[in-house]
Formats: sequence, structure tokens, C-alpha cells
Amino acid sequence: MKRALKVVGVVALLLVVAGGGLFGWASLTVSASLGRTLTAHEVDIPVPFPLSEAELSALRQERLAERAAAGEPSPDATGAEADVLAGVDLDALALERAIERGRHLVGARYACGECHGREDFSGGVMVDDPAMGSLLGPNLTPAGPTRDFDVSDWDHIVRHGILPDGRPAMMPSEDFVRMSDRELSDIIAFLRAQPPVENEVAASRLGPVGTLLAAFGKLPLSADLLTDHQAAHIVEPPATEPTAEFGRHLVAICTGCHRANLEGGPIAAGPPDWLPAANLTPHADGLAGWTFEDFDAALRRGVRPDGSALRPPMTIVQPYAQAMTETERRALWAYLETVAPQPQGE
Repeated sequence: MKRALKVVGVVALLLVVAGGGLFGWASLTVSASLGRTLTAHEVDIPVPFPLSEAELSALRQERLAERAAAGEPSPDATGAEADVLAGVDLDALALERAIERGRHLVGARYACGECHGREDFSGGVMVDDPAMGSLLGPNLTPAGPTRDFDVSDWDHIVRHGILPDGRPAMMPSEDFVRMSDRELSDIIAFLRAQPPVENEVAASRLGPVGTLLAAFGKLPLSADLLTDHQAAHIVEPPATEPTAEFGRHLVAICTGCHRANLEGGPIAAGPPDWLPAANLTPHADGLAGWTFEDFDAALRRGVRPDGSALRPPMTIVQPYAQAMTETERRALWAYLETVAPQPQGE
């Protein structure tokens, strides 16, 4: 009996030593990965974007209509284009419009508040699990670390997953790599206009399970998934119309959970209690037989065609889906109808 207990004790000790060695290796591997320095292209994006020719033309027509309604004489033909906008602060108007567009982008299309705080963007919690770790969204108000960001810093962190000092960030940038320059500019304009909120957010960290998964490549960093950090981004998003082209642009934010081909399956970066992401393709495992009305009800009310309720993490997305315009939701559906059917991901 004593000998058996001794053998068990030795085996247990060896397992502890081996486990400790494995975790030590994993910790060093992850530390080295997060300590690397990467480079991305420099960008020169105006904040805000100046008013477009279409906006200027519409503004001229508005001013002319106002003058006509007031009984004022129209400017002579030679000076009409310039005179009608005299006295209008075009830069201030461009900023005002950019802030409003940015408000919609962070509150609907890109769901920034889910990680960075829905109320004031002063920081938030995406994952807080003892085993997986804590993934915390930094303070994005002018009182946070982004107060010193230039436009390239914003580009690197949002669309490349790279911190200003070159280290990889725990940021799902693969979801935002299709974001246009104008959209990024609008978001920057909106966040810079927010009241500063003093809230120091702790650094994100991986727990023991998260560390092991990361070491074995099961939690890849966005900076590694996005292999070309010199590639140019689109300047303007597709036209805001209920088209598959616009829907393809919008659906990029869905790929972090539903995967690049939208087949769904287990969510690698999520906590253990998250259910597998649904299949969004027109396969029998997914949305085959659904209509736009079914899709719209699932997005906005969290109800499937059979009456069952959606479950986390999809319930997290619901407030942002509710804030989307009908045009955006119809564009998403128009694109989903074009994708190839795929069986449920594993």
C-alpha cells in the first residue's frame, strides 16, 4: 500500500512539474509574441473629410431655395456658385456632419461601445473569465490613451491590430480591416468630440487557459491574421443602398464570430460559455428558407422564425442591430443571399 501511494505521489509530482513546465513555456511564448515590434504603412487621412461635391451641390440648392422662399434675388449667373455659400463655415459644417456619421458608426455599424463602454466610451469589459483572461476595452475619450493618437496610430490599432509602439494589440482588427478611410475619419471626429472621462482601464491579460490556447496558436492575434500591413484601404465606403455590395462591406464586422465564409461554429476568442456562432449561409444548417422579415426579426428582436429566442453572445449585438438603418439591414440580407451555402463550421 505504501509503495502504491509512493508511486502515485511520484506520478503526481511529475505531472505537476510537467504542467508547470508547459505553462512556463506557454507564458514565455505568449510574452515574446506580445513583445514583438511590427510596422504598418503611414496614412494621411483628413479629419474631418471636407464636404464632397455632392454635399456642396445640395447645400447650394438649399441656400438658393431659402433665398427664393424669402423673396431675395438670386445671385447673378457668373457668381452664383461662389456667392450662394458666402458666409457658410464649410469646415465647421464638415466636422458637424462627420461627428454625426461617426455617432452612427460607433453606435450601430461597428458596435464600438460593446468593448469600450456603451454610455461614454470610457472603457469596458468584453471578456472577464478567470480561465480565459480579461479582455478590456481602453478609454476612447480625450482623457484616455488615445488623446495622443495621430491618424496613423488610429489606423494601426483599428485596422491592423498594432499599438502605436509597434506591439501587437488585443484588438479584433480583422473585423475592421475593410473600414474605409472616411468611416475611420468620422469615428475619430466623433470620439475626439466626446467629453473627457477620467477612467484608467487596466491592461488586458490572458488567464491560464487563454495563455495555453494562445501559445498553441488557437487565439491568433489580428496583427498576425492580417498579413499585409502595407495594403491600401478603400477611401470611401460603398454607396448606402440596399445592395449586396454595401452588404459585403457591412458583413465584415460579423466575421469575428461567424467566420470569414459565414459558416459559423465555435467562437475561438470567446469565453467557454459562449455558444457556437450560427451559420449565416443559405444552407440547411443556416438560413435556408429564411426571408428578410425573418432575418430582420432575429436582428432587431432576437427571435428566430420558429419563435425561439437568440442566445448570448448574439443578444449582445441586438442593441447595435436595432440602431442600424433599414437600408443597412436590407443590404446585409442582400449580401447573405449571394454567399455560397456551407455546412455548419466545426
